[in-house]
Amino acid sequence: MQAVSSPAKQTKMEAGFQCAGCGEWNMTSVDASAGGHQRYVEDCQVCCKPNVLRVEYDQASGEFVIAAELE
Repeated sequence: MQAVSSPAKQTKMEAGFQCAGCGEWNMTSVDASAGGHQRYVEDCQVCCKPNVLRVEYDQASGEFVIAAELE
């Protein structure tokens, strides 16, 4: 899980998540225009296992938080 700050004018931002299968770190892009609560599947760039990413915007900190679990 990683928190990433949300610049007001950017709609896409780089973010990272730890694969729930192999534990490797992966970089991804979060589309801020899709809302503060998102859920989608992205394959690990190392082991290719599908990870369900839950992206939440924390208004108190002004950051996106990403959590991953295996599909």
